Amino acid sequence: MKKRPHIIIFNPDEMRWDTMGHMGNPAASTPFLDRFAETEAVSIDRCYCQNPVCVPSRCSFATGLYPHVFGHRTMAHLLRPHEKSMFQELREAGYYVWMNTRNDLAAGQYEGWIEAQADEIYHKQGLKNQIFPEVSLEEEGNVGERWQEAGKEAGSYPYSFYTGLSEGKADADIEDVWAAIERIKGIGELDQPLCLFLGLLNPHPEYTCQEPWFSRIDREQVPDRIRPEECEGKPYIEELIRHYQELERLSEDAWTELRATYLAQCAKIDWLFEQLCNALKEAGIYEDTAIFFFSDHGDFAGDYGLSEKAQNTFEDCLTRVPLLIKLPQGYPIEPGRRDTLAELVDFYATAMELAGVEPTHDQFGVSLLPVLANKEASVRAYAHSEGGRMAWEWQSDEYHADTADTVATSPENHYYPKQKAQSDPLGHTKGTMTTDGRYKYVHRTLGSPEFYDLEKDAGERHNEINNPAYAKEIARFRLELLDWYQSTCDIVPRDKDRRFSNSQLWNMVSKRCLPENEETVKRLIREGAAMGTIMAAAAKKAE
Repeated sequence: MKKRPHIIIFNPDEMRWDTMGHMGNPAASTPFLDRFAETEAVSIDRCYCQNPVCVPSRCSFATGLYPHVFGHRTMAHLLRPHEKSMFQELREAGYYVWMNTRNDLAAGQYEGWIEAQADEIYHKQGLKNQIFPEVSLEEEGNVGERWQEAGKEAGSYPYSFYTGLSEGKADADIEDVWAAIERIKGIGELDQPLCLFLGLLNPHPEYTCQEPWFSRIDREQVPDRIRPEECEGKPYIEELIRHYQELERLSEDAWTELRATYLAQCAKIDWLFEQLCNALKEAGIYEDTAIFFFSDHGDFAGDYGLSEKAQNTFEDCLTRVPLLIKLPQGYPIEPGRRDTLAELVDFYATAMELAGVEPTHDQFGVSLLPVLANKEASVRAYAHSEGGRMAWEWQSDEYHADTADTVATSPENHYYPKQKAQSDPLGHTKGTMTTDGRYKYVHRTLGSPEFYDLEKDAGERHNEINNPAYAKEIARFRLELLDWYQSTCDIVPRDKDRRFSNSQLWNMVSKRCLPENEETVKRLIREGAAMGTIMAAAAKKAE
């Protein structure tokens, strides 16, 4: 039997798949992740999250369940006490679970429920606490007058989420990583395997970053964005958000500066990940550790004329995420990129298999170990993502609005445009995406569906839903979506319910129960014994 590995989960927020150099972005500055993928880990080319915003995605990858199974489609419906996460399951199986306070997973109204997810939760002590070392981050120079002016322009529009260069050297993500490193240094204090979950804030907007990463991105190399005027047949929600964000007035230089700053945030994530891996090596446990690096969802970063994200659109910039996995020693692995499909629910299945822990509930993830061991292997024919609401639902909590009355009442809020857009049922209609890597189909309860040929149109500019040349493929995807929903629409609880209460059972059996057996029968009823056992005990005569 293999030794149970340590499990490290490094989870940046809102990092799209194409922010890394090895995924072909010429402006990316991710040298450590690129080496990691080349020499030690597998980087999945087409991994899709199950929802393009934080909470539903996290509820999904932490349970192996799709958002629709228990209705996790909003930012304010988190895991409740009847829903177990993998962190609880690993903890109950003997793992020491450490996490930082980035929740977005467990519902906070249940006393002690968040705390039940881990043995130790690091609560930020402030950036001057003793655990936080002096971090020397020398500036590498400025980005030039042209880009400084572009940054001022981008920052003049509050709904761009752009604030640019940060003067501070320390931030919450750096503190959380150093807290995790302190826990790794103390691994000798534990007689248990460690599961460490780092949920970071970067590169989630605001688009801001400090040196040296801010100036490390070559603005001239930043890929062109996908412009809305190049597109046709895109979802109505994007039109609504553009209307309220009013970012069409930004120059291309301003958009490029915003995109460069977003890449700088990803460069910082690369550095932080390197520090954590170095700590594992220094602690002597790197070889015994399974490492998962993935994001919960992506970011528009200027594509389609939008900043940040939306809750019910499914372009690759939002739903296709990094997934890099390093296995502990003793497991076969062929490092490098894998041009294969995966879903974030597959993280759950893979981590649980490596830990040797049986899930406490049925789930829909598929272990990726065969893909990691063999470059020719695949485990999925399709990947899926979902979001939005039905017309009669009013989920006002999206994007941090607290009640229906507060939606669209605070233009000072950066999320005001999205709150306004989501108040329109046609815009915020429920949608589901499925892709086989070549084609992508999006079904909506209201408005037009979408169909893209990703081989010919990687930027998803042209909706081909009405193109007769794709009629056969569209029919195939509609059937696949029906099959997927039917096979994943629910799970049957593994524990069984009793059809009768204790008093009902006693009333049923009492007339047949010999007086001398009464206490035995009542005990069996309390213990939940089968009806046959209870009836036999009731009628049993003393020998």
